[in-house]
Amino acid sequence: MNQEQRSKIAYGRGFLAALDQSGGSTSKALAQYGVTESGYATEDEMFDLMHEFRSRIITSPAFNGDRILGAILFEQTIDRDVAGTATPRYLWEHKQVVPFVKVDEGLADEKDGVRLMKPFTKLDDLLARAMRRRVFGTKMRSFIARADPAGINAVLDQQFGYAERILDAGLMPIIEPEVDIHSDEKRSAEQLLRQGILERLSALPDGRQVMLKLSIPTEDDFYAELIEHPKVLRVVALSGGYSQHDADVRLVRNHGLIASFSRALTQDLRRQQTDEEFNQTLDTAIAGIYRASTT
Repeated sequence: MNQEQRSKIAYGRGFLAALDQSGGSTSKALAQYGVTESGYATEDEMFDLMHEFRSRIITSPAFNGDRILGAILFEQTIDRDVAGTATPRYLWEHKQVVPFVKVDEGLADEKDGVRLMKPFTKLDDLLARAMRRRVFGTKMRSFIARADPAGINAVLDQQFGYAERILDAGLMPIIEPEVDIHSDEKRSAEQLLRQGILERLSALPDGRQVMLKLSIPTEDDFYAELIEHPKVLRVVALSGGYSQHDADVRLVRNHGLIASFSRALTQDLRRQQTDEEFNQTLDTAIAGIYRASTT
């Protein structure tokens, strides 16, 4: 594991950019960007357009390691180039941004108030590819809709089980058990989630660390114990459907919690913008998220 990258993620001032839209979220992200489904005929064309969008973000002067610590990429992205260089290498060598890759294969149907990840069918191969392409870490997402103890335990057992395999491969896992921000049981679910994470962290072997990506909590500083835990490298927050403004306002009240935003980062970017307009809009978004992550 690259120790310079590890140190940047652990101690750097800034946030993670989530550029890992996949499946159904790709068409939604493109639609928001101004590319409707009539603009592509095949899935390959859709992913080509999405890579064009990601490349425009990554190559923008506003996007650099002064404010952005890391970027989470879609699996296909690590096999594609940006400006003639493999994307993970471009991020680190040209931008000083640490590359991560999304490794989950989507969500299963809801059971016990949660949606587990579908069983991984290509993890070992993907981890080997990630290592060859100089990726630092991974990210995998589950979804929690209700405060069901059995469901939340199942989510965490699955997440930490895969995290062990990712650590064995030499990569840093980001565990993302997203709690639905619209759930009437959000606060109770967060209480169960925090306790479950603490129990599993205590079972991790000494010297091992994971990262956590969590919904911004209902109670300010609710995850302070996790942020300070010796077996947690960093805790980042997803925007979870909040607008950029709302996500920034909530984030700033949670000390030590930094952003890993997707939609809140890109919500005002449009394909028809000139490069100057695009870069200025991106710079404004990055400045706001940086400020919320470092105040």
